[in-house]
Amino acid sequence: MSNTTWLQRAASALAAFRESDHPAVSLGRDLLWVVAVVGGIALVLFLVAGTWPAVVTIESESMVPNMNVGDLVLVVDEDRFGELVTWAEGQRTGHSSFGNYGDVIVYRPNGADSVHPIIHRAMTYVDTAAVEESGLAQFYANPHGGYITKGDNNPYIDQGNLRIPGVGVVEPVEKEWIVGKALVAVPLIGYLPLHLAEFAVIVIVIIIIHDFVLARRKEKDE
Repeated sequence: MSNTTWLQRAASALAAFRESDHPAVSLGRDLLWVVAVVGGIALVLFLVAGTWPAVVTIESESMVPNMNVGDLVLVVDEDRFGELVTWAEGQRTGHSSFGNYGDVIVYRPNGADSVHPIIHRAMTYVDTAAVEESGLAQFYANPHGGYITKGDNNPYIDQGNLRIPGVGVVEPVEKEWIVGKALVAVPLIGYLPLHLAEFAVIVIVIIIIHDFVLARRKEKDE
């Protein structure tokens, strides 16, 4: 089969798919449109943020009142729109975000991909010697430097106090473990990702009802 013939058949099949009135084909077109829109939005977010995931949902109250459950947070590369600033540095320079000094970061605890990333404020950066002097070294097999983090609503820092099943006690955050820093939060929108399956079902039902109504109207017109 020549390339010309193959292209003609492909174009013919695409035209038939685009113009078909069959309910299943119509539903397929609508679902592809939804996928294309969602994919386009995801691509734009990635290009703007420079990291992935570009958005995260707040699932706990550890950052209340500056971030609340259900907030959808845009996450950008840690050095995009300015270098990452800790709480200690923010106190000196006046840099603040989300109601307090310094930046809020999203990080993978101990570098693990098996659990959800944590979104807490970067309090300060410490080297290995400072970790050993502080007494935190007793919690880790291999003490190392990194960012000390804390939820704004938590009484204690994560390191040495927060234990995650399957991961262990949270260690100072190495730069390689940082997903990005929080840039802006949109209230309530984050509930959609938390209930993605239910939302997808609702969208599909709406599309089916829409196609059914259009088909009935066309039958009446004919």
